[in-house]
Amino acid sequence: MITGSAGAFCTSASRRVMQLRVKNSPSWVWRRGRPFPMGTRKPRAKPMKSKPHQSEPRLVEPHAFRGRLEALSLDSELLAQNPLGDPSQRDVAVWSPAESSNPLPLVLVLAGFTGRGQKYLDTHPWHPGLALRLDRAHANGEFPACRVAFPDCFTALGGSQYLDSSAVGKYQSHLFDEIVPFIEERWPCIPSARGVVGKSSGGFGALRLALARPGYFSAVGSLSGDCGFELAYGAELLSACRGLIPWGGDAERFLKAFHQRPDLSGDGHAVIDVLAMSACYAPNPEAPLGFDLPMDPHTGERQNPGWDRWLENDPLTMIEQDATGFAALNYLDLVAGTKDEFHLQFSLRRLCARLKELNISHQHTEFDGGHFGTDEELLGLTGRVAKALA
Repeated sequence: MITGSAGAFCTSASRRVMQLRVKNSPSWVWRRGRPFPMGTRKPRAKPMKSKPHQSEPRLVEPHAFRGRLEALSLDSELLAQNPLGDPSQRDVAVWSPAESSNPLPLVLVLAGFTGRGQKYLDTHPWHPGLALRLDRAHANGEFPACRVAFPDCFTALGGSQYLDSSAVGKYQSHLFDEIVPFIEERWPCIPSARGVVGKSSGGFGALRLALARPGYFSAVGSLSGDCGFELAYGAELLSACRGLIPWGGDAERFLKAFHQRPDLSGDGHAVIDVLAMSACYAPNPEAPLGFDLPMDPHTGERQNPGWDRWLENDPLTMIEQDATGFAALNYLDLVAGTKDEFHLQFSLRRLCARLKELNISHQHTEFDGGHFGTDEELLGLTGRVAKALA
């Protein structure tokens, strides 16, 4: 599962530990160091029809943790035959305190765009990932007892926004109907004490999950979550137009080159960001790419139906349609930096003002910083959500 380190395998019955070498994750297919191009599938056996899993927990670098970080793999029926040809076999890691036989709250941590759960598992001495940081915080009495899970919802376009989309796949359903049950079958959890946190696209995902199934999660935390799309994406759309110039404004040509050689330099990140968001927000099976763009690549002007579909997914728009999901929460924590490069501090202020008008309880915090390098803020947010579930 996790590259490079020795781990241990724990049987679910005896929890007997055996030393083994943890190999590279089978979840992603590589060709000469790069992912297979979009639409290419690795040969695999048909998913099991009984239960979407074939593995047991394995400890990840047990010497590095006071608690237990265990990695598992599951074969998702919901992600099988997804439109991008991405793997249906996915990894999920779960951190638990050392003494964790009793049922505990469960917190999901959702990664931002171009990230996946594995990014939080780094044990490097100079830049430890969130899992090791919260493990140390718990050992020092600064982080409450709970289970923290790190799912992988990455796609060939860089992310799923944790939504169901005909152009990307059923990632929202995957989280609700496969990931959470998969975890709760293997570790004692408290179904009435579920939380979800995320940063950037992960923060957006946390908000959308709360709105999708009111009452499923009790506590939600969003750090610099996508919101107020006109503010957050205004400059990004123009940067994407500029990035498409070498391809004659043709997104399909860009994607073919990108999947042969992913390059996020210059305006490359803006282009793949806008294309991925379009696939998530504005899927269209009749369109050549399977989705509609929100702007004219040559003029930068907003164009419909793409842009309208984007706005339908904006939390600022959705709260006007139905705020039940937010109102049903026991705890809602919203955070952004005062120097956020995507202007999400202003979007967050608008969202919080509307929440206040609707008498929906929430926490609103701004810190002196930007969109990046927010490990401390994410650790604090995760801890507050976990504490609210205790």
